[in-house]
Amino acid sequence: MSSTVTETPAQSGSSRFTAAAANYIDERTKIGVAVKEFGRKVFPDHWSFLLGEVALYSFVVILISGTFLTLFFQATMIETHYNGPYVPMKGVEMSGAMASTLDISFSVRGGLLMRQVHHWAALLFVASIGLHMLRIFFTGAFRKPRELNWIIGFVLFVLAMAEGFTGYSLPDDVLSGNGLRIIDGIVKAIPVIGTFFSFFFFGGEFPGTDIVGRLYMLHIMVLPALVILFVALHLAFVVIHKHTQYPGPGKTNQNVVGFPVLPVYAAKAGGFFFIVFGVIVLIASFVGINPIWNYGPYDPSPVSAGTQPDWYIGFADGMLRLVPPGLETEWFGYTWSWNMLLPLIIIGIFLIAVAAYPFIEAWVTGDKREHHLLDRPRNAPTRTAIGAAGVTFYAVMWAGASSDLMATHFQLSMEGVIHALQALLILGPIFAYIVTKRICLALQKKDRSIALHGYESGRIVRLPGGEFVEVHKPVDKYEQWELVSYQEYAPLMLRPNDDGRIPFSKRLRAGFSRWFFEDRIVPPSQGEIDKGHHEGH
Repeated sequence: MSSTVTETPAQSGSSRFTAAAANYIDERTKIGVAVKEFGRKVFPDHWSFLLGEVALYSFVVILISGTFLTLFFQATMIETHYNGPYVPMKGVEMSGAMASTLDISFSVRGGLLMRQVHHWAALLFVASIGLHMLRIFFTGAFRKPRELNWIIGFVLFVLAMAEGFTGYSLPDDVLSGNGLRIIDGIVKAIPVIGTFFSFFFFGGEFPGTDIVGRLYMLHIMVLPALVILFVALHLAFVVIHKHTQYPGPGKTNQNVVGFPVLPVYAAKAGGFFFIVFGVIVLIASFVGINPIWNYGPYDPSPVSAGTQPDWYIGFADGMLRLVPPGLETEWFGYTWSWNMLLPLIIIGIFLIAVAAYPFIEAWVTGDKREHHLLDRPRNAPTRTAIGAAGVTFYAVMWAGASSDLMATHFQLSMEGVIHALQALLILGPIFAYIVTKRICLALQKKDRSIALHGYESGRIVRLPGGEFVEVHKPVDKYEQWELVSYQEYAPLMLRPNDDGRIPFSKRLRAGFSRWFFEDRIVPPSQGEIDKGHHEGH
């Protein structure tokens, strides 16, 4: 027995209307071509590529929760007296921003949960961008033609920190007020223009009359618009340049092995979004964050040990604490407060070096080829060591922001903690560089040995001459490809110019090139591998 489904006139008309509407839009926008082209885009199936997706999805959560909070937040510094349900604060004089934040937390249904979802999503957003950039750095995914996308990602990281700081400062409590006070001090330390810029930014003498309103405008309009713009640019360049991927059989610079966006990757990405959203809500439900009712409204007098900024701003606060005090000079009728200017200079150089690193490495190596296959970090020991040194430098600055907590919790002197961190700021990156490079070279030697001789099987065989040897098990072709499929580069050769001279710039570049490529382990050839396997058997 069979049955057929007959389309009703209403359904038929609806289908024709939908088709006509889709055709009308496609003829005028060519959106079908874009959807078709994007739908065929292939994404590699490796867990490390999910870090960028976590950043994107956490930003979507920020937009959703932030829209909810915008409906109830009052961005005003007009003084009022709190009369809400939180009894310890009843009758306390505070700004309208602080009072509305307390109302969101205790009077609006679901308000506290949304506040904490928003805050945790912001922390995850910055963290995932940072981890995503570290993955890109250590695997060499920033090389040609993706240098511009590295710059875009770096700008996104800075914008994410700025977005987080402006939102963190909105409640006008003691913690956020002290953070703004530090910013005011840094700005005023800039000679000639510092005082004028502070007056312009705060609208008068600190804390000004409407700093919350200005930060609110930046937080909900300017910075989100810039983040969305740079996210769109980043995704556009990913589509244009195609995804990078780890080397393996069948993977080349021309083709990407993975899953297409439609329908496989879109379904996986949708499920992953809800996982990220669910984890953020779960954390926000059980782990409180930024309890402003414990701090009270901003007042310059109640400053206590343990007031910490959000983790992504900690490196700047730590650098301020690690600079020796009393560094001031009088030049041209102005006081130059080096204890405030040096942190700005050091952090500025550090950030510029991070942003410009793809161009620095390209200049040192002279490598002008396009790269679509990733490096294993061990196969680029100098780059990996530089990254470890940079992470160590950042970590020491970050630890400096908690110097008071380390002193109080471990019953140490504040001076001792500061001096130890000052020494680590200089010696730590050097030690990290040397150790990391040695580890990478040791891992390369291990990979070479495994590729040549295989794994130890545990089988002991007696040879006809009486000698006992262990039989090695050869690796399969996929693992062998991973162990040996990297190219050995050579330092730049010094060549005289048309006048028969070698300029200093070329000597300098060749010196950096020798340093970058020194102490490398040459991967074994196929002939060496075949010979090693024969000896292993």
